[in-house]
Amino acid sequence: MLDQARAELAPTGVLRAGINMSNFLLVTGSTPDGDPIGVSPDLARAVADRLGVRLVLVPFKNPGALADAAEDDVWDIGNIGAVAERAKTITFTDAYAEIEATYLVPQGSALQHIDDVDRNGVRVALYERSAYGLWLKDNIRHAQLVMTDGLDASFNLFVEQKLDALAGLRPRLIDDVVKLPGARILDGKFTAVQQAIGTKPDRVAGAAFLQAFVEEAKTNGFIAELIERHDVTGRLTVAPPA
Repeated sequence: MLDQARAELAPTGVLRAGINMSNFLLVTGSTPDGDPIGVSPDLARAVADRLGVRLVLVPFKNPGALADAAEDDVWDIGNIGAVAERAKTITFTDAYAEIEATYLVPQGSALQHIDDVDRNGVRVALYERSAYGLWLKDNIRHAQLVMTDGLDASFNLFVEQKLDALAGLRPRLIDDVVKLPGARILDGKFTAVQQAIGTKPDRVAGAAFLQAFVEEAKTNGFIAELIERHDVTGRLTVAPPA
């Protein structure tokens, strides 16, 4: 199985790992040469080590760009949030880590609970190509989604247009809420972004290898070790076993 997985996942002799540079929990810094540092690149490195091949990190500005390149010959594995829209062109493992997604509301908001947001007349700012943005597009029935092309843009739009809620990952909203006197973050979550490893759909043995690797990494403490190593404890959590 290992030989077949290696042949599928590293057909050029190296493992090319697509890395989403916009996820500040999974990419927490960079080397002097500009290579990403964090949970995501370290996990990719561990996959390459298990396969016995050299690793090449392929950075992408955001998860949408990484997903868009799924049918191009530029990456062999991609570390991004697993959502139904992306699963049309990418085969994902089960999640190795989760990040809660919720809402920030302005001072004096009548919105008290997660379920209050999906109502007629409520306007929600969000980053369209994010994993939680894709989830909201599939699941929100009544609220108006006001979409932007980035995290900073969604925050700015929320403030400038005085929208009713800002959707985001809880760790980012914790940083945003301190900028807005009286604003608060709603308890609970509307979804949890499932961070996973993806590969091309035709790489059956490779996908099975990655799934087994992720489950082992969760149960043997490796994912927890990476979370602690990169100081994202409490913001990124180990996903439950499949």
